[in-house]
Amino acid sequence: MSFPQPFFRWRPHPWHGLEIGPAPPSIVHAYIELTPFDRVKYELDKKTGYLRVDRPNRTSAFAPTLYGFIPRTFCGKRVKALMTDAVAGDGDPLDICVISERPITNPETIVNARVVGGLPMLDRDEADDKIIAVLENDAMYSGVNDIAELPKVLVDRLRHYFSIYKALTPEEAVNVKIDAPYGRDHALTVVEAAMADYIEEFGE
Repeated sequence: MSFPQPFFRWRPHPWHGLEIGPAPPSIVHAYIELTPFDRVKYELDKKTGYLRVDRPNRTSAFAPTLYGFIPRTFCGKRVKALMTDAVAGDGDPLDICVISERPITNPETIVNARVVGGLPMLDRDEADDKIIAVLENDAMYSGVNDIAELPKVLVDRLRHYFSIYKALTPEEAVNVKIDAPYGRDHALTVVEAAMADYIEEFGE
């Protein structure tokens, strides 16, 4: 019996073992940690590669879209340099929100995502960009190539969610700042910076 290539004897680590995507930086893989239906915050366990329960949602806010990260990216000094007032990158893989017409309810899913923009999030003085993408081959969003072509209310919901999702009261939200969304060109630059930061941190 012959195995398909590549063959993985063990499950690949979602951050380090998966490919960045079919055509990075414009079309990337997104490993989904959260869906809009989750009432608990899940996060990748960096040591094992499995999803770990981070915390039950403290607030009434739920993610408006699929949410996860781009494999083989790292928010380091290059990502930090692209954000005004950041003192460092957040040291995590680059976050991504993926918009799809049809409900996708399963976390730990890999999707192809077409990058269209992003949110410049500063969390406790660390660069924590949220790339915004649409599901590749989604008929509803097939003509969307830039964030300006998305419904404004959807982008506003994403911006609102990330501004308050950790904060139960307005006073707790002061450590988070999100400036105006940026378009596709800058988003591609952020993805490229995170790819380069990953290579410097972990190697090829």
